[in-house]
Amino acid sequence: MPKLPKRRRKWRPETLGWWRDIWKSPMAVEFIKSDMHQLYILADLIDQYWRESASRNGPSPALATEIRLQRQCFGLTPIDRRRLQWEIERGEDANVKGQKRRNAPVKNYKVDPRAALDAKN
Repeated sequence: MPKLPKRRRKWRPETLGWWRDIWKSPMAVEFIKSDMHQLYILADLIDQYWRESASRNGPSPALATEIRLQRQCFGLTPIDRRRLQWEIERGEDANVKGQKRRNAPVKNYKVDPRAALDAKN
């Protein structure tokens, strides 16, 4: 599990719990190194949400909306996983099946569009 970046203000316990949960979840095998930047931003938004929840006025609707939009990218809810066409494998071979699926060629394309995203090229 990657560590959250250090900063002046300590991370809220709710944020730390959320961070642990997503890295223990089956979706974590889908994340790639370049996702980390956006996951850190999402963690900061989650942290801000919990700080505002403790205030008299509570979190702003705009903040809640931004969190909802950002988390969609990472399959963090069942509907997001359906939209991304991610399936959670269960059992001992979950990582093997997930890797096999990610390495499979994309159907109906003459060129696999994921090849353009390969940072190794």
